[in-house]
Order: sequence, then C-alpha cells, then structure tokens
Amino acid sequence: MTLQEIFQNPYITQVVVKALVVGILVALCASLLGVSLVLKRLSMIGDGLSHVGFGALAVATVLELGDYSLEISIPIVVAAAFLLIKIGESKRLKGDAAIALFSTGAVAVGSLIYNYSGSRNTDICNSLFGSASIITLDDKDLILSIVLSVAVLLFFVLCYNRIFAITFDEAFSRAAGIRAELFKLMIAVLTAITIVLGMKMLGAIMISAIIIFPALSAMRVCRSFRSVVICSAVLSVTCFVIGFFAACRLSYQTGATVACVDLVAFMLFALAGVFINSSKGKALLASAKKLAQPRKN
Repeated sequence: MTLQEIFQNPYITQVVVKALVVGILVALCASLLGVSLVLKRLSMIGDGLSHVGFGALAVATVLELGDYSLEISIPIVVAAAFLLIKIGESKRLKGDAAIALFSTGAVAVGSLIYNYSGSRNTDICNSLFGSASIITLDDKDLILSIVLSVAVLLFFVLCYNRIFAITFDEAFSRAAGIRAELFKLMIAVLTAITIVLGMKMLGAIMISAIIIFPALSAMRVCRSFRSVVICSAVLSVTCFVIGFFAACRLSYQTGATVACVDLVAFMLFALAGVFINSSKGKALLASAKKLAQPRKN
C-alpha cells in the first residue's frame, strides 16, 4: 500500500490516521516511562508485563471477547505489575526471578489456551508480533491512548523532581519524605496500561522494544536526565512513524518493523556516542598536554 493509495481513499486515511495517533501516543508514553525503568534496572518489568498481556489476550480470544480485550487485559496486567513490585521487594524472591516466573508462566499458559481457538497459529502470531492489519484498532483504543498520554505527561510534569530523585537515589528520596514505593508502583501501573494499549498493534513481544530501545539510545549521547527524557521521546515517536509507514508499504507486522527501526537507531546512537566520547577524550588530552608544557618567561 503506497502513501498515495492511503490518502486517496477516505476510509483508509481515517483508519491509518487513527492507528498513527494511537501508536505515537503509546510510543511517547513508553519512552518516558522507559527512561526511569532502564535507569533503575527495571526494564525487564516491561518485558514481563508484555508476556502477561499475551496470556490475557489468549483468554479474550478463546472466550470470543476480542472486542473487550482491553477490559480483560488491563486489570490482569495491572495486577501483575503490582505483584511484581511487591514480590521484587521481598528477600525470598529477587526481582529478576519474579519477572522470569511471570513471563515464562504467562506465555506457557497463553500458548496452551490458544489451542482452543479457531486459528491457533494466526492468533499466536498476531498476539506476539502484532497484526499486519491496522483495521483492528477502534475508537476505544484512540480514547484510552489519549487519556493515558495525558496522565503520563501530567505525571512527569508535576512529579518531575520526585521521579528524578527516586530514579537516582531511592534511599535519599525516602529520607526526604518522598513515598518512593508509591511512585514506583505508579510507574509500573502506567507501564502496564501502555503495554496493553500497544499490544494490539505492536504485539506482546515487540512492545517492550519501544520501552527499552529509545531510552538506551538517548543515553548513548545525552548526559543529563532531562536531555535523555526529551531525546528518548523524540526518537521513539520518530522511529514509530518510520516503522509504521514502512510496515504499511511492505505489508509487514508493525511491531517487528518498528522494533527493527529502533534497533538501527540504537546502533547509530551507539556509534555517535563512541565518536563524541573519543572527541571529548582527545580534547581533554590536548588540554592536559598544553597545561603540562613549561611556560616561557
């Protein structure tokens, strides 16, 4: 499907614009939340919750409640986020072990549940890697995406200083009277909702890419928290738009295409980071040599 075909047909244009808006809002929210998750080494929470979402989608599909997949998936994934935070704080089961337990268990159960669906292989492929069709998105996805994006943006704007403190020094934030656990839980819950909203188009496996890759890429070249957040948001939206139109043009799965674009961007930013660091190193070495030279009287 070419861009000319997209914008010549009013129905296709409406569907594409709706999917594009939903994807951009989800990518924006995922990138903002991903910065804190990556810096706190909790990025695998996004991966674990996406696997739980796969199990929830399996339940909705088998029960023939595909139109209510959001209503079924959101409570399940949010509950999983709450449990992951609480279990990760216990000394009996470490955070990475809890994530592995949830993710592998949810995928195994979901895969078995899909045996009772009409088209098992197609349903699993669409749930894991995203549907090649964007017609599956409806007005409900658009409304929830707008509400979520407003909530995430307000959360970052109003609580920026607290998020910064919790991300870099949780012990100090507690001493300063900040309810660190509450903010961690809010980030996990917002991440869970973001994952559920993006799964239909990007897939349960691929959705974690837009949480992790933009933040990692921004950290290659940016040095302040604010610059990392802004760069991550801009990069995530840009990569999604490129991947989205590439998937429409080639009839590929949107999630896999967007993830590949994010991967390419990460490689480019990593190379740029090496160049920037080497340039700074050479400048510091030149300054040191200049200072070490004896002064002429």
